[in-house]
Amino acid sequence: MPFGLTNAPMTFIDRRNRVLRPHLNKFIVVLIDDILVYSKDREEQTTHLKTVLQALREHQLQDKLKKYEFWLDEVVFLGYVFSKEGIMVDHQMVNIITE
Repeated sequence: MPFGLTNAPMTFIDRRNRVLRPHLNKFIVVLIDDILVYSKDREEQTTHLKTVLQALREHQLQDKLKKYEFWLDEVVFLGYVFSKEGIMVDHQMVNIITE
């Protein structure tokens, strides 16, 4: 995308959302430049990751691999902690607000 376009970030976000639309809220959540892939187990996670990465590759939507994190048991996302135990409020965010 050419530099200097004022709507470049939104254009990128829109394109990525269109590419990933078939999978949104089935096993991925997309927020601005983050993609959260969630699954019940590692086997399902592997399938989901392959699906997402292949879709991004097919549409030339590439990212830096060093930004990726795989096989996490706990993820902090949008002020919540997602883990095998369930979804909980991120207490660091609560502390920031109360202080």
